[in-house]
Amino acid sequence: MFTRFILFISIILFTTSSAFSQEGSSSPYSFLGIGTKAFRGTVENRSMGGLATFSDSIHLNLRNPAAYSDLQLTAFTAGVTANSVELKTNSTTDNINYFTFDYLAVGLPFNNLGVGFGVKPRSSVGYELEERTETRVSRFEGRGGLNTVYFSAGFEPIKNFRLGATANYHFGDLENKAIIFTDQVQYASREINFTDISGFSFDVGALYDLRLTEKLTLKSSARYETGSSLDVNRRRELATIQPGQNGTENIVNRIEVNPIDTEIDLPEMYSFGLGLGRDRKWYVGLEYENYTAGDFSELAFNFGSEVTQKESNTFKLGGFYIPRYNDPVSYFKRIVYRAGIRYEESGLEYRGEDINEFGISFGLGLPAGRVFTNANIGVEYFERGTTSNNLVQENFISVFMSFSFNDKWFIKSKYN
Repeated sequence: MFTRFILFISIILFTTSSAFSQEGSSSPYSFLGIGTKAFRGTVENRSMGGLATFSDSIHLNLRNPAAYSDLQLTAFTAGVTANSVELKTNSTTDNINYFTFDYLAVGLPFNNLGVGFGVKPRSSVGYELEERTETRVSRFEGRGGLNTVYFSAGFEPIKNFRLGATANYHFGDLENKAIIFTDQVQYASREINFTDISGFSFDVGALYDLRLTEKLTLKSSARYETGSSLDVNRRRELATIQPGQNGTENIVNRIEVNPIDTEIDLPEMYSFGLGLGRDRKWYVGLEYENYTAGDFSELAFNFGSEVTQKESNTFKLGGFYIPRYNDPVSYFKRIVYRAGIRYEESGLEYRGEDINEFGISFGLGLPAGRVFTNANIGVEYFERGTTSNNLVQENFISVFMSFSFNDKWFIKSKYN
């Protein structure tokens, strides 16, 4: 057990160091606010349209902390995504490919209590934009985002009724750069905004199972996230530069503006879900999420009059099917087949246009023997944005994968 524990800690240290250094977005909409949403659930959730109303004894449900009470084995899981994006305007099309680290999580069962901890991204910033007129060229670049370290606990006070809570610590930094070249002017103007963000938020969840018949169970879920204020430290640098070869920037003159300490407000969220299923056979569920409008107006450099933050609504429909979970002969009958769809009103309005999303997803849960209890793969196609009013429509194909390891830890050996 000690060897496994050391290996486990080593994997966490290596993976989290990679996660914090990544740029998890290539979206022009990540210019706005604190970036685009970076976490949409585990691979199992995402393969069912993001549905988070289901829990079992070996998989981690990172969206609802009440699910930790269902764990019967120690669970360790990590997920990654390969993204292929088509950026489309009325006149041009571009393609970008990139990888993201999605989450690293651990769940530990203790009788009717389950706890979990891990790391996951909250938002991602990554863009390169250019705007040209007859007399001026403006270039905009951004990187960074927010990460979340969390601790969750769930328990079962009454049979078939589970409650849970999570404490989240958000931290990260954003770097937004703008360079303006003007005709007949020797030097270009450069502005860089450095933003450090940190703070806590909390969420609670509940799950309830109602046995309808010997085989059918109605599952219900509810979640609530607090709307929290995060501390912000903003630093600003102004400079005149002379562009060099290979994209270098030779500074002619530079001024640093005094730092500003302020706050931004994360939105409040609540969700409800219902699902019907047969244990270890099939499940179909529907979930609704609502986010209030967050307040990012203190990030004035990328949240001006053209941007409006509104209430956000998301609808998800998904489920799974297992032909025969314990079939002794056919491997394919033990595979979990998942599918789902989602529609998200992001709550972001830019230049009078709502930036919404629609996606459809499929996935497989593959029994993987002794090394990993199971492997999960999925694919999602989704669209974000619009080409109206000189905006960009993004067409994503995302392939995501996770490996889960389950074992018995912290259990005393018994001798006859």
